[in-house]
Amino acid sequence: MGLQQLFGQSDLVGRAVALLLLALSLASWAVIVWKSWLLGRARRDVVRSVAAFWQAATPQEGAERVGRLDRRGLVLPLLVATRQPADDTLAAAGARAQQLTRALRDALQAVSARLQFGQVLLATTGAIAPFVGLLGTVWGIYHALASIAGSGQISVERIAGPVGEALIMTAAGLAVAIPAVLAYNWLGRAINAIEAELEGFAHDLRELLANDAAHDAAAGAAGMTR
Repeated sequence: MGLQQLFGQSDLVGRAVALLLLALSLASWAVIVWKSWLLGRARRDVVRSVAAFWQAATPQEGAERVGRLDRRGLVLPLLVATRQPADDTLAAAGARAQQLTRALRDALQAVSARLQFGQVLLATTGAIAPFVGLLGTVWGIYHALASIAGSGQISVERIAGPVGEALIMTAAGLAVAIPAVLAYNWLGRAINAIEAELEGFAHDLRELLANDAAHDAAAGAAGMTR
């Protein structure tokens, strides 16, 4: 019996379960393919952008280099966040080091949210797909046994076929869940590596700009005392 014929003989619940598994599979594979391509390029761009920034003579020149290399827009938001805020805002309150900490933290959270996009779908698919398939199996077995009992002819041969067909839903649930779980773990490692690179860059950038601000403040104070 083909899948099309099996789907045609299912009732509303069985068809809904099959369609849900199909939707979860398509969505998870779309995320897997898209994020695999995205994270592969993002890791290379981040490494190249960070190296190019530190090879520049000034932060302004470094920002220009990053703008040319950061195609995914993961490093540049950190540099944009370090711009001096307007004096009449709460963002300008406190020392320059505190301003940088707050701005870089917010920028890192925004970038991390972009990197994590789709992970919830993969985790959800891996968690619920086996149970959705099991629900389809249980319902299919009940539906098959009810049909056999209604016909008045019960035998091993008549039971084995419909029950075996119902068990296909369990296999389908596992076939949907296993790639999602594997991809979630693999992509999660790639995301953690990129986030660690960005956090290290943000820390070093904060130290650089905070020290520059402290040096400028000390130089200004020394000039006023002369």
